[in-house]
Amino acid sequence: MGETGPEQPTLALSHVSKAFGAVRALRDVSLELFAGEAHALAGENGAGKSTLVKTLAGVHRPDSGQVLLDGEPVVFHGPADAQQAGVAVIYQEPTLFPDLSVAENIFMGRQPRGGLGRIDRRTMNAEADKLFERLGVGLDPQRPARGLSIADQQLVEIAKALSRNARVLIMDEPTAALSGNEVARLFNVVKALREQGCAVLFISHRLDEIFELCQRVTTLRDGAWIAAEPVEGLTHEDLIRRMVGRDLDALYPKQETVAGEVALKVDRLTREGVFADVSFEVRRGEIVALAGLVGAGRSEVARAIFGIDRFDAGSVTVGGTRLPAASPTAAMAAGLALVPEDRRQQGLVMELSIERNIGLAGLRDLRKGPLISRAAERDRARDWAVRLQLKFGRLTDGVGVLSGGNQQKVVLAKWLATGPSVLIVDEPTRGIDVGTKAEVHRLLSELAAQGIAVLMISSDLPEVLGMADRVLVMHEGRIAAEIPRADATEESVMSAATGRAA
Repeated sequence: MGETGPEQPTLALSHVSKAFGAVRALRDVSLELFAGEAHALAGENGAGKSTLVKTLAGVHRPDSGQVLLDGEPVVFHGPADAQQAGVAVIYQEPTLFPDLSVAENIFMGRQPRGGLGRIDRRTMNAEADKLFERLGVGLDPQRPARGLSIADQQLVEIAKALSRNARVLIMDEPTAALSGNEVARLFNVVKALREQGCAVLFISHRLDEIFELCQRVTTLRDGAWIAAEPVEGLTHEDLIRRMVGRDLDALYPKQETVAGEVALKVDRLTREGVFADVSFEVRRGEIVALAGLVGAGRSEVARAIFGIDRFDAGSVTVGGTRLPAASPTAAMAAGLALVPEDRRQQGLVMELSIERNIGLAGLRDLRKGPLISRAAERDRARDWAVRLQLKFGRLTDGVGVLSGGNQQKVVLAKWLATGPSVLIVDEPTRGIDVGTKAEVHRLLSELAAQGIAVLMISSDLPEVLGMADRVLVMHEGRIAAEIPRADATEESVMSAATGRAA
């Protein structure tokens, strides 16, 4: 494709606006998707990305403006119309029928038929094989969908889209739950689709992925179109500035603090087959990062420290108190708090309200006799909502209505309300937008300045380098290196994480 691209976009939005009640989700937004091009859609949570995707997919109809297909105005009355026009959406978490085979999921409702109207499974499996061959991947079409990884489920969804002759593929945060190898495989698939003339719209909070995969990027802010431009020549800082409307020099607002006494001491902690001989200290006022590749054992160490999982040898001491193994109650009583990696599954009760979630870890303090004081619960929730700049409608709203970044703030509020001396945060900014990420970093820095010891597990190298006083790097279940802030670089951390450290 030449630098200017084809003259006619496959799919476009022209000056589209969309409101929900008083909330203007999109304001005069335009977008052009060309054949053979990967186009990124960037913006913070609440910028209008989801509404734009749903407009392209036929879920929402614009209040004003037009959807254009091959340059001609088109009205999608529903998702079926968009699919018929060749528009397919691949979501972060696919929804396959678990008890059907891969091929049956691909051709659901369109299975090839043989004599007497029976499903021709041989033809169906052969067609599925051809689709995977086009994508450059090997997947058994006869395998049940149950048990497939998220990455493989996404490939099935992409194959399904191809079987419907999709010309536009919209990928909404497709890499959020994938490992590094799975992301690389997905990117190869996207490149193959581009070469076959597909237009790809790619949505991700991970700026590195946008710069690696995409040729152009459109940025939204507060529902408005900000820019559409080539990725080449653009810097991360340029894109962040467009997304948030300000320079984010303070993305890593690390306050200089003087480390105090040892708050957390881990001594030769071992769990057979998972991690071995793990020893380190975290002092009051410090932020210590635990870095390493997926599978190195970082989250498992955190869970053992907090008492969720057992350990076979070694000890954990908090503020001079040696903790018994496998007792979160004792860990909490000693002043330990753990913000888990998966906020939706482990950190929140999605069916409960915002205020109830904030109060969950400290219900004992909210009692008035045998009952929970609703007034005390509400006061505590309101206090933390203000302190963490939580964006919400009512505290009685379900926590599920919040954006990912605000859900993470609720988990942080829940644990900070217990008054911990040691805070363990596992992937604290995964899947949240740049602006909220800066707020979480600022909060961690302020907590350290107040004397809390922070142990931060993160796969985000710039976050590790920007926030940590010391970096502990794990490799295959062991601490491979301890690197002071002044010496920590991407190269030194990755060398240790891959077992190449001296």
